[in-house]
Amino acid sequence: MINKKVANVNQALEGIQDNMTLMLGGFGLCGIPENAIAELVKKQTKNLTCISNNAGVDNFGLGLLLQNKQIKKMISSYVGENAEFERQMLSGELEVELIPQGTLAERCRAAQTGIPAFFTPAGYGTEVGEGKEAREFNGKMHVLEHAFQADFSIIKAWKGDTAGNLIFKGTARNFNPCMAGAAKITIAEVEELVEAGTLDPNQIHIPGIFIQRIFQGELFEKRIEQRTVRKKM
Repeated sequence: MINKKVANVNQALEGIQDNMTLMLGGFGLCGIPENAIAELVKKQTKNLTCISNNAGVDNFGLGLLLQNKQIKKMISSYVGENAEFERQMLSGELEVELIPQGTLAERCRAAQTGIPAFFTPAGYGTEVGEGKEAREFNGKMHVLEHAFQADFSIIKAWKGDTAGNLIFKGTARNFNPCMAGAAKITIAEVEELVEAGTLDPNQIHIPGIFIQRIFQGELFEKRIEQRTVRKKM
């Protein structure tokens, strides 16, 4: 059994350089690789292209990289919770490619499975479909979308083993599974890291074959973007 465990987040991110393309799992602030993002801020890696559903919030998640001007391009489906993201996009400081959410997920999954491109009806007849090849299938027009090509994929799971097998918890099982194995190197940040053979095989969501490096994170904040509570009765 290949041991994919690395000692810490610094070793996990070894090889990430300026001008690279990174995939980062999570949805909002749910299931984001907090330790890896903080380390990227610390490393001052510049001119990154980041593929992520959104860019966190102003003071957390990918918002920290945006504030530090480390991201040159965001490939996302949602902007709303990050005022700095919006400001940089409207001012032209940040290159942004907005993608329908399902298309974003499928472009990740296509990269994961080795499918170079696919046709989807999402975006046809809109700005999303401009300049793209279009074909009719079953009487409906579709646009051609290409699989992502990323250098590193950085995902977060609840529990993993030294062989790279992963279990996600609740809604943190969002973009993380489809980004596993969708880049040249996939790094998994986990809350709990156990020895190979410890996890119940029937509970594993992502097998270790998709993972190259795994490490145990620490001090997860797990912030909530917008807390909604019921009025006291």
